[in-house]
Amino acid sequence: MAVRAAVLPAVGSPLEITGIELPDPGPGQVRVRLAAAGVCHSDLSLCNGTMRLPVPAVLGHEGAGTVLAVGEGVTHLAPGDGVVLNWAPSCGSCHACSLGEVWLCANALNGAARVHARTGEGADLHPGLNVAAFAEETVVPVDCVLPVPDGVPLADAALLGCAVLTGYGAVHHSARVRSGETVAVFGAGGVGLAAIQAARIAGASKIVAVDVSPAKEDLARAAGATDYLVASDTTAREIRGLTGKQGVDVAVECAGRAVTIRTAWDSTRRGGRTTVVGIGGKDQQVTFNALEIFHWGRTLSGCVYGNSDPARDLPVLAEHVRAGRLDLSALVTERISLDGIPAAFENMLAGKGGRALVVF
Repeated sequence: MAVRAAVLPAVGSPLEITGIELPDPGPGQVRVRLAAAGVCHSDLSLCNGTMRLPVPAVLGHEGAGTVLAVGEGVTHLAPGDGVVLNWAPSCGSCHACSLGEVWLCANALNGAARVHARTGEGADLHPGLNVAAFAEETVVPVDCVLPVPDGVPLADAALLGCAVLTGYGAVHHSARVRSGETVAVFGAGGVGLAAIQAARIAGASKIVAVDVSPAKEDLARAAGATDYLVASDTTAREIRGLTGKQGVDVAVECAGRAVTIRTAWDSTRRGGRTTVVGIGGKDQQVTFNALEIFHWGRTLSGCVYGNSDPARDLPVLAEHVRAGRLDLSALVTERISLDGIPAAFENMLAGKGGRALVVF
């Protein structure tokens, strides 16, 4: 069956909005009609080769929609059910999964190598980060979908699939922000805005948002930032000035750039914690000297998918949404059509956003 999708022909090539031939769901698979998909920086990382997965591919990994059909053996879902796409399903059997660290599952992206669909000319297409959400419809393994929690609008639920799980998890699972602590969030895109909301939910006493764009201040403050700084060579000093010359307890880095990671580290107090969420390239080298590591006693940690378990965390996030503590619509700066995805990528490169939401 032909549907329209955003296809990456090759690394470094522009996206093509085109028709693809999508098969019926096979055993253990589900066909989903997309309601919405978020435009995430990770998709841009696939385009430029920072993240390497098979191409050509249908991109998009943050989405929600309605089940259209199920394959043989799928008994707990039925046509009409609302689902959130899970781009990193855990296998349950690798070493990381045996430790309960499902966000580090060694087999989570194995599905990206499968043949997902074909072009009109018959060439094989892969599913990007497993779920190929930049399409009117998609077919995914059943472990790549989770029920939409009650009380969460279907289109907004798309953001739960990556931005919110990542930003919320970075604050609550990785950095483990405690009530009364001070927090700096570097990058006020979709993940950064989710992290700011999560820090507010955690009871942070001060939340400093940092971004290269002055235009994002209103978004950041609406999410819960108490202070806003435009990134500069003096950012770390400014943050110390806002915190009694101590530095923040926690810094959350959402940009994936060496200079930002270093600044986040420098912005924390002695004994502070820095969590790196952003996906940077191999050329982004961060340096520290041995003496400062000893002297400052700080912690620097990576954070994959917010160190989240979607099955565990989606109900928690939904409760925050229902209670009005988490505003998913505040993460969305524009609602676009499928044809608007290339322009949304350009906006990301220019440092604009929040999060563009593709509404089908």
